[in-house]
Amino acid sequence: MLENLDEFESRYDDLVKSLEDPTISQDYTKVEKITREIASLKDIVLLIRQYKKLLIDIDESTKMLLVEDRELATLAREDLDNLVIDKAKIENEIRQKLILSDPNDEKNVMLEIRAGVGGDEAGLFASELFTMYTRYAQKQNWKVDLVSITQSGLGSIKEVIFQITGKGAYSILKHESGGHRVQRIPITESGGRIHTSSATVAVLPEANEVDVYIKNDDLKIDVFRASGAGGQSVQKNSTAIRITHLPTGIVAVCQDERSQLKNKEKAMSVIRSRILGKEIEKQQKKISDSRRSQVGSGDRSDRIRTYNFPQSRVTDHRINLTKHTLESFLDGDIEEIISALLDHERSLKLSQALQSG
Repeated sequence: MLENLDEFESRYDDLVKSLEDPTISQDYTKVEKITREIASLKDIVLLIRQYKKLLIDIDESTKMLLVEDRELATLAREDLDNLVIDKAKIENEIRQKLILSDPNDEKNVMLEIRAGVGGDEAGLFASELFTMYTRYAQKQNWKVDLVSITQSGLGSIKEVIFQITGKGAYSILKHESGGHRVQRIPITESGGRIHTSSATVAVLPEANEVDVYIKNDDLKIDVFRASGAGGQSVQKNSTAIRITHLPTGIVAVCQDERSQLKNKEKAMSVIRSRILGKEIEKQQKKISDSRRSQVGSGDRSDRIRTYNFPQSRVTDHRINLTKHTLESFLDGDIEEIISALLDHERSLKLSQALQSG
């Protein structure tokens, strides 16, 4: 695994040097792509350079063992022992960087929540999930930008799509994709029976033009007036946008902005993210079940978590973790379960790497 480290360093140096090229520095799209790749390589390149320096120091200390001066040879032995320990530590860090590296981890996310079975209760639950993720994002000092929302009643959401902008947002939130189930007694239930409702969450890495190339001929764009529900207000002008990606049938609608151009930009962002999400899903399906590295498949039909109100309980079924802190959890304090999911992912990947030799 550590045989081709020079390739990372060479790639990093080439990218940094390329920014000095006037033809590239004047192209914003290329600069953005290069800058993101530099940022993704920086940590591992720094580790590689530390590793190479250690190898040189180990070689020098090994040669010092052969000198006739016993005192110098003893000091060299002590230095060598410490250097060998440091070498093992850095090798482990580099392996973890290589194993856990995901080209999408540093991306922002497009997060979609849809009410599932359960009628109005499902819509209320979807609204609570929206609040939960929004508050968590705020606690991380991330930016939340609403793309579109369709409400089905007072405080009830049928569908909401929003963007979260923040360093490593996708790496942290990617395991939230799947089916979320709520168990509670609805206000309208006179018999005190517990009802079960659901909502689905999809977390997609934000994709831009350099990640997903879309031909203009592959798009069907419809313009219409924004409706009262979902828009900021009823528009007299046609500002709402519906974009259909013909090859995949993916549709995105945005009417939250008063500007037709801004609505189009947001809708295109959704289209690109969904296309990238489909590509990621295809790649994951190629991995055999025994080699699957993600926590669960991330499929929306998978029930990943249950929120039980009578017991104030949150259970993540993938890692069998239960917390009796439902109120604070829905208030955005979801860090503990997210950290546990990330630790589980890391353990799986490291275990698979060791098995593969």
